[in-house]
Amino acid sequence: MAYIVVVNPAIMEAAGIPKDASMTATALTAALGTLLMAFYANRPFAIAPYMGENAFIAYTVCLGMGLSWRSALAAVFVSGILFIILTVTKIRSFLADAIPTSLRFSFASGIGLFLAFIGLVGMGVVQVGTESAPVRLGSITEPHVLVSIVTLLIMGVLSVHKVPGAILIAISIGTVVAFVSGIESGPVAVFSMPPSLAPIFAKLDFGEALSPSFVNVTLVILVMAFLDTIATLLAVASVANFLDKDGNLPHIEKPMLCDAIATTLAAILGTTTAGAYIESASGVRSGGRTGLTALVVAILFFLTLFFAPILTSVPKCAYAPALVLVGASMMTTITRIPFDKSEEAIPAFIVIVLMSFTYNIAIGMTAGFVLYPLFMLASGRGKEVKPGMWVFFVISLVLFAIYPA
Repeated sequence: MAYIVVVNPAIMEAAGIPKDASMTATALTAALGTLLMAFYANRPFAIAPYMGENAFIAYTVCLGMGLSWRSALAAVFVSGILFIILTVTKIRSFLADAIPTSLRFSFASGIGLFLAFIGLVGMGVVQVGTESAPVRLGSITEPHVLVSIVTLLIMGVLSVHKVPGAILIAISIGTVVAFVSGIESGPVAVFSMPPSLAPIFAKLDFGEALSPSFVNVTLVILVMAFLDTIATLLAVASVANFLDKDGNLPHIEKPMLCDAIATTLAAILGTTTAGAYIESASGVRSGGRTGLTALVVAILFFLTLFFAPILTSVPKCAYAPALVLVGASMMTTITRIPFDKSEEAIPAFIVIVLMSFTYNIAIGMTAGFVLYPLFMLASGRGKEVKPGMWVFFVISLVLFAIYPA
């Protein structure tokens, strides 16, 4: 999971958040959230800012929709508070269970494709905004592009051989190559006191809280947090054999509440939605069964605070390939979409393509909430649409109607 301390600040920098302070916020969010998981839930699940949500905030909300990062973090905070309320009242089950599996898989696949696209642009492999076409192949003979390509290949090969820490190892190799070759300047030190949080701590701006954009962003963040948390907890729990005979995780409210609190805390610290990481499965496979595993991870995240000079100097050509690989791993869920059933396949496909082609995760997700019930009705399967899904349908329809031009 350590790569998030490098990648998350780099992504949030695109939203205007200072990289040094963001690194501190990322490490603290991971450490404090994982500590909460260790002592309250007593589970071997580690928490950190989510991939996907960070790209949504940076590229869709701030760069695409024009909201400031302060307003975006306010939306993260509100979604965290709502997540806490829905978890405590157990309403979250009503809403989460209403989302059909085909849409859940399309959300993951769409976000994966979106992350991969961002990564390819960051690598320089894809060039955007050209006169001849919206996108085209970049100058792949440029030194920094070559370093990115080699880094991605190393990352892929290590992953194929299931080498622990494959992403982090490849990022480290790419960074060293970039420094040694003179493509990027190296850090002036390795250790230091943690960068100050002052530029971003508690800088939430609720001035746009009643605007359609803010409401849309908050809804999408909340749904993404729901889906990511539930999917991750169940996946890691299945590896650890924690699930009961019905496939449920006993006392799931405790780790879910940890995620909700971590998200609220993350916004105050200056970063995006946080929650349990699928990489927690590696700790489980190594024998982790209790909160002691999470405690060790939390301590290690605290220690990364003192390596800020080297961690914040990692160049884009070294970390951008990680977005491609993470995106590839998320795309695997596309095989679980029932493409032989048009009433489910078409909404799912629209979700995936709109997320990338509009550069807006929110558009893809809300489109899915609108199209799925309509196509199910048209196919005569309207009775299978759960009441909670109609709630999302109405909210999404209103959001599309008032969406700014």
